[in-house]
Amino acid sequence: MATAGVPGAGIRSGGALLVVGDVVTDVVARHRGLLAAGTDTAAVIRTLPGGAGANVACWAAHWGCADVRLLGRVGADSVAWHERELTACGVRPRLVVDPVAPTGTVICLVDTDAAAERTFLTDSGAALRLEPGDWSAALLDGVRRLHLSGYLLFSESGRGMVRTAVASARAHGVRVSLDPASAGFLVELGVDRFLDLVEGVDVLLPSRDEACLLTGLPDGADAAAELSRHVPLVVSKQGADGALIARNGAVLTRVPAVPATPRDTTGAGDAFTGAFLAALLTGTEPGAAAAEGCRAGARAVERVGARPPATGSGSTSTPAEEARVG
Repeated sequence: MATAGVPGAGIRSGGALLVVGDVVTDVVARHRGLLAAGTDTAAVIRTLPGGAGANVACWAAHWGCADVRLLGRVGADSVAWHERELTACGVRPRLVVDPVAPTGTVICLVDTDAAAERTFLTDSGAALRLEPGDWSAALLDGVRRLHLSGYLLFSESGRGMVRTAVASARAHGVRVSLDPASAGFLVELGVDRFLDLVEGVDVLLPSRDEACLLTGLPDGADAAAELSRHVPLVVSKQGADGALIARNGAVLTRVPAVPATPRDTTGAGDAFTGAFLAALLTGTEPGAAAAEGCRAGARAVERVGARPPATGSGSTSTPAEEARVG
């Protein structure tokens, strides 16, 4: 278990974690109150590395997993910057450079007057162009857990990647987790299609809204329980209400949230997932691992941006500055 002073202190990884998912550039705009239509709204704006898959990898490394690897696809416009930022967080990146599309970009609008709630404008770019040809069984060498970002499900090539990666992992005895990633995109994908695509996944990590959408049930606990009839272990993130652990159609554990003063809720779910997976790799049981996830989520919302502080000699430049100096 991590100590109170240092995230991940005392955690020793029991094998590598491979994350497959999105790497994007976040443009975070923090404003107060409603946006003023047709004119200016004052904001503090920063350009930061992001992407749900990349964020999970960074938080897993920050929470003590000694060997975290990431497979993603980016554009040539910012590959060097993203590689440097991931490495600085302790992640071993394997970034495929897309020959056509630029790196995905997400504009994160954060209302500081509304519990730091955020709204995303997403241009997925190269992120959703991962394809089965980018996969190799050699990626699983030394890996005990494979984690898939749900954003992969929202493109045909990404769905092909999910099928290929899950089949390869199962053939090699590697457990698989998946985070549904976006309630908005799930509506377009469809529930039946989603449940078909996650066959073979061992752990599902939906938010409350995602679980309710996927089951049609209004109550978060009922929704988590129902999902656990389809996936062996469901860990449902409940925001300020903590997390729920469900198996075999029943909620087994309710994990309380850790108090925090939110500045930016972007990436809180990714932080939870990264810390949860890091703890699982040590043999920690799911309830205690979810408690680590809640601690990481609380740490995340008190920071601006979706990632933990870099521990290595990472870049503090923007992608454009990196391009000018590179």
